[in-house]
Amino acid sequence: MADIKKVIKNPNLETANDIDHQLDLEDWSEKQGQEIAAQEGIEMTNGHWSVIHKLREYYLEHGLANNGRELGDMLDSQYAEQGGRKYLRRLFPEGPVAQGMRIAGLPVPPHTENEGFGTNR
Repeated sequence: MADIKKVIKNPNLETANDIDHQLDLEDWSEKQGQEIAAQEGIEMTNGHWSVIHKLREYYLEHGLANNGRELGDMLDSQYAEQGGRKYLRRLFPEGPVAQGMRIAGLPVPPHTENEGFGTNR
């Protein structure tokens, strides 16, 4: 459920869900992403930023994914030419979804950080 203050501040958004997604995205900056990445031991490159922006675009359009596999499959498809999951795993050793979402300042989908899932360590 959306916070009424968010609704008042953003009356042109169509749904409460849109309000939450857009404000989550507005509260983040690349500087914050850089700081989170540094804490996670990642030196950001254009490849990293490409994935981060793809995750943020997906979140804006679809909201929080039902699970990490949904995002993992999307990323695998988007970066197939670069090597798909192997390429993404080199960029984000702890998993392109779990680690990528943290750096992107977005909530990690349910069940993503389960070691058996494959988007985590």
